[in-house]
Amino acid sequence: MKRILQIILLFSCITYSQNKQLLYGFEEIPQSLLINPGANVNNDWYVGIPLLSHIHANFGTSSTTVYDVFADDGRDFNQKLRTAINGMKDTDYFAVNQQLEIFSGGFSFGPSFDSNEYISFGMYQETDVFIYFPKDYAILALEGNQSNINRVFDLSDLNLSGELISVLHLGYNKRVSKKLTLGARVKFYSSVLNFSSTKNRGSFVTRNGDNNFYDHVFDLDLALRTSGFIDDNGSDAYNNSSTLAKRLLFSGNDGLGLDVGFTYKMSDQLVFDASLQDIGFLAHTNTIKNYELNGSLIFDGINPVFPETENGQTAEDYWEGVADNFEDLFDVEETRTSYTTWRPIKFNSAIRYAFGKKMEEECNCIKEEGGYLNAIGAQLFAVNRPRQPQLALTAYYYRQLFNQFRFKATYTVDTFSFKNIGVGISANIGKMNFYAMVDNLLEFQNLADTQSVSLQLGLNLIFDKDE
Repeated sequence: MKRILQIILLFSCITYSQNKQLLYGFEEIPQSLLINPGANVNNDWYVGIPLLSHIHANFGTSSTTVYDVFADDGRDFNQKLRTAINGMKDTDYFAVNQQLEIFSGGFSFGPSFDSNEYISFGMYQETDVFIYFPKDYAILALEGNQSNINRVFDLSDLNLSGELISVLHLGYNKRVSKKLTLGARVKFYSSVLNFSSTKNRGSFVTRNGDNNFYDHVFDLDLALRTSGFIDDNGSDAYNNSSTLAKRLLFSGNDGLGLDVGFTYKMSDQLVFDASLQDIGFLAHTNTIKNYELNGSLIFDGINPVFPETENGQTAEDYWEGVADNFEDLFDVEETRTSYTTWRPIKFNSAIRYAFGKKMEEECNCIKEEGGYLNAIGAQLFAVNRPRQPQLALTAYYYRQLFNQFRFKATYTVDTFSFKNIGVGISANIGKMNFYAMVDNLLEFQNLADTQSVSLQLGLNLIFDKDE
């Protein structure tokens, strides 16, 4: 139990977000199909460089930053910590999402004159952690209960979940007509590690007492579910890399998921697209260890005079009764009950307008090549969370600078920041495609004070349809 809480604390200090606004709609990059399986495809086939085709890591916090608490500014640390805790709400959160693509590929097929169908496949590892700030717990730990008489501390503030999984996937994309492209992706999930504590209830309050100075009222209904932290023999497994590696496929805690998406050309220049990701679940039936804490107790402190003495109660009996009450209340029950977790469903939607017709100079003549050099657009992102959706709105500009070089700039407003500016590039050198994307550029001058910074990069071999 102690080790699991240490891992949760570590995750809460390294925070990530799931939004990939720079990659979404960047159709020259094959990995954009992972976000919208119904995106337009403009390559004949591709192969991702194993372990290098998609690396995604970003961090953020919806409120207080590391700099707010640990800055060397001459202020008292305890006062900075108090200010930070009081400034946060129980809806503030820490969210972790990281991905590493292990392998990937894709190819088109169909009539030789019009290969309008596309299969993509691959496998990636993903970490997803979401922790709401437990404000009442933090205030109780910081201030104690003596200065909070009659304040009811809400124990449901403890709300967290996390997982380390592998995802094996197969996608199908079809250009139904000149205007409409549809796509879907089937996913097989295998859980390596999982913890979940999202349905906690209860309260703690200290009141002025009748028989003593204070009455301490406990009402506890807390639970933490875990899988993968032990091996088949019940020993710790989370620090055994070989054991964890074996769970990347068919771990016994497996599940299924589905992505769907489409792209619709309203005109030659105006395009609308949308997608849903991770409509799925994981059934945890193996290497499970759950913890439950239930019970109610009103404790009025220690009496210097024992009222039951005349009834034969001794001091030893009194102390044993007090100990038994607390032991019954705070005894953590361990179970092996199976449970199911649902993946956080993600929604993306965007509209873009293209302009600046491509022209090609050939034999001193000017002819139209087709397509456009520029595009502007807006994108909405949402992910389902236990208390409320996590939202982001992005405006972007896309530009083809050279025949093999593309550029995208974004401005995003979300719960992390109102000044998130990002830049992404995609460059082809022969068949080799390289892409790199950096988010929240304005915050790089002081990373400790940033609420969100993101990095994505990858290498692919791409073979275009016109080659």
